[in-house]
Amino acid sequence: MTVRVTVGQVAVADDRAANLAMVDDAFGAAARVRSDLLLLPEYASGYHGQGVGAEHAEPLDGPFVAALRRHARAHGVAVLAGTTLPGSGSVGATGRQRAVNAVVGVDAAGELVGVYRKVHLYDAFGFRESDLLEPGPADAPPLTMRLGDLTFGVITCYDLRFPESARRVVDAGADVLVVPAAWVSGPLKPEHWRTLLQARAIENTVVVLGVGMAGKGVTGRSTLVGPDGVVALELGEAPEYRTVDVDPVPLAAVREENPSLANRRYAVVPREPAPHPPR
Repeated sequence: MTVRVTVGQVAVADDRAANLAMVDDAFGAAARVRSDLLLLPEYASGYHGQGVGAEHAEPLDGPFVAALRRHARAHGVAVLAGTTLPGSGSVGATGRQRAVNAVVGVDAAGELVGVYRKVHLYDAFGFRESDLLEPGPADAPPLTMRLGDLTFGVITCYDLRFPESARRVVDAGADVLVVPAAWVSGPLKPEHWRTLLQARAIENTVVVLGVGMAGKGVTGRSTLVGPDGVVALELGEAPEYRTVDVDPVPLAAVREENPSLANRRYAVVPREPAPHPPR
């Protein structure tokens, strides 16, 4: 049985009310085509190009997740969406309390089925996400959601550069890897995005759905890659909804022909991160 997925390549504002209106519109788009699952990008609850932190955070019972649950129940559409949660009270290098970059999963009945807290923070290419955010625990159970005959699993944005992150989610049963992102634009960044999505698909024999945020300073370019590495969908930079049907039959055929998961000799074992070097 295929699973119908609507990719919401949306622009996200630094305005809570505007983002709640965006969520309403996205669910409407998914419901009109009778999707089973809506995908929204990283930081869908609020985004600022200079950084997202504690001022953007809401608890799991706050307005953003409550809206996801209400719309999911009303439309019968599950959702995976990025948000920002309050942190543990830890302080970053700037002396400010840090928040948590997270993805929540809500089923079609409106029930919260899980939360993934981003493990790899974007301390690269001139950015230091760890100044404003604290990492999630590397040994936390992966966020997965079963829909029809497929299991969807989640990593977030910069996690894509770490193949063991994807492999750990696949080890938890994922057939489809969902990558919500606010992939920062810059030289070669669109090429990195596309290449890494293809690599994660090929090495894990999974479908990969990269859901990019649209807008200033981010690349958009939401992409669907099959388990054979073929790019089946690639959007531009502008906001757009696109719906795809994900079929477990060709996925099974690729895994039978290329049993690399069965042939591997190493396991993924989480470890504590190395300390940051002095600034």
